[in-house]
Amino acid sequence: MPESIKGLLKTHSCGELTSANIGESVTLCGWVNKYRDLGALHFIDIRDKFGVTQLGFEKFSGDISILKNASLESAILAKGKVQARPDSAKNKDMLTGEIEVQVEEFQVLSQSDKDNIPFLPHGLIDAKEDLRLKYRYLDLRTEKLQKMLTLRSDASRKVRNYLADNGFTEVETPVLYKSTPEGARDYIVPSRVHPGEVYALPQSPQTLKQLLMIGNTDKYYQIVKCFRDEDLRADRQPEFTQIDIEVSFATQEYIKNLATGLVQELFGYDSAFEVPVMSYDEAMETYGSDKPDLRFGLKHINATSVFADSGFSIFVNTAKENGLIKAIFVPESIGTFARKQIDALTEVVKPYGGKGVAWFKNTSEGLSGGISKFITDEILSKLESLSDEKGHGTWFFCADVNHDTAHSCADAVRRHFGKELSLIDKEKYAFVWIKDFPLLEWDDDGKRYVARHHPFTMPKIDELEAFMNSDPTDANGPLRNMKAEAYDLVCNGYEMGGGSVRIYQQNVQEKMFQVLGMTEEEALYQFGFFIEALKYGTPPHAGIAFGFDRTIMLLAKNDNIRDVIAFPKTNSATDLMAGSPSRPADAQTKELHFNWIKK
Repeated sequence: MPESIKGLLKTHSCGELTSANIGESVTLCGWVNKYRDLGALHFIDIRDKFGVTQLGFEKFSGDISILKNASLESAILAKGKVQARPDSAKNKDMLTGEIEVQVEEFQVLSQSDKDNIPFLPHGLIDAKEDLRLKYRYLDLRTEKLQKMLTLRSDASRKVRNYLADNGFTEVETPVLYKSTPEGARDYIVPSRVHPGEVYALPQSPQTLKQLLMIGNTDKYYQIVKCFRDEDLRADRQPEFTQIDIEVSFATQEYIKNLATGLVQELFGYDSAFEVPVMSYDEAMETYGSDKPDLRFGLKHINATSVFADSGFSIFVNTAKENGLIKAIFVPESIGTFARKQIDALTEVVKPYGGKGVAWFKNTSEGLSGGISKFITDEILSKLESLSDEKGHGTWFFCADVNHDTAHSCADAVRRHFGKELSLIDKEKYAFVWIKDFPLLEWDDDGKRYVARHHPFTMPKIDELEAFMNSDPTDANGPLRNMKAEAYDLVCNGYEMGGGSVRIYQQNVQEKMFQVLGMTEEEALYQFGFFIEALKYGTPPHAGIAFGFDRTIMLLAKNDNIRDVIAFPKTNSATDLMAGSPSRPADAQTKELHFNWIKK
């Protein structure tokens, strides 16, 4: 513990005293971790975020009955001298295990309600996550969560130092801002002084950081809170933190090199560290995902042509309708499967639109199970010619007329096997840049194109002329296959950061809004201030945003994003501790000029 500023109640932490401190008078503050009453001898283990120290009371001249008020998790103060423990009582598993503090003065600063405490943060009672979230302040006393907070704090400092060393300026952007369509739903805040109007909590500072580039800021960054009202997953929260970066006169190469250097700083790699690059099309073809986990194999195989003329009518029809059939081969050396395990794959693919997983086994006794009766020697030979692995094992297939469904189901099966067969090295980091993303996606329901990333992403330069001359109503026109100047940094199957070269010419931005189905009036209403700014000499610029919470989760080798956030919300966007969201008082809703709609 570093030398402290004068005025603390304590002289040392509960994790730093050693035999070198024997004979010193010290004051410790912390919580009661354990109390042992041995009749003539009394001991308390006092705990803080730095460790545990044993307190002895042999020389305590006060009323020993005070210890009865020192129930578990009570906050206490103890003054005394450090002395060596008897050899028989030394604990080599504790940093402070060679000493104890013989207490001369003792205070219970705040007594814990021992009869109603929901759980003990030092682990004597195993609490479920909902209970720990409800009493988050108790959970934060645990060594695990304190390490997470320290890790997060250290990472934040490293980010700031790295970007400052590279000439970046930290700029704060507004939290109360204009509602603009950028993908997810906005969280909105009604205005009291402007009846019927709202602010939006920003999904990201996208237009603001681009305006900073127009405003000559050159290199901007911010560790910023963002808000998205969307369905949550294990690695998402409704409010999250991102490392936001934007640079004027920058290329993709500069942003990627900058981001790689930041990864080196955070993850402790040397200057030789490089991140491999993979195209979006290759990632989808090989892994069924634009954020593949490269810590294990089981690559996908496009088996559509193999089954086009087969006797298996379901696959034949899929091929005829220009669908996609993906195969995964699991060699016997990696894993074998009971029928129950195979049947369970239906539940694995169901959330992604899959109806089931076809399969067959190739064993020393021949082909068996599943669709084996449709597998001829010719089909097996063709499958094996497409696979890196051959021989005995189990073949699995995901097929659908919708390519995205086939990709997603095969990706889900691959990830399932990665966990079930223990193929993932949890101590390993596998980074990859994914590039050449689709610029747009066709929305069949809305009968229009939507931006794959956001409306400010530049089309590939060699496709820019075709983009400007495109028909935004043609669902099968050239727009459908255009690529973007966009890039994602992926680690262990998570999108760690994403960015793009931005549109910086007014006519290109106006065309993008037109392609996305906005009328001129709608574009001016939503983004008029931004379109106006593009008139006045906008520098080419590019940027990237790292998901800071997700980055800390990866650094911690954890798979629960709630563990790396001090006060997180559940998957239903609820704060169990504070009881939010909640209904405001009637007087407040009246001031804000809105009424509840009863459902």
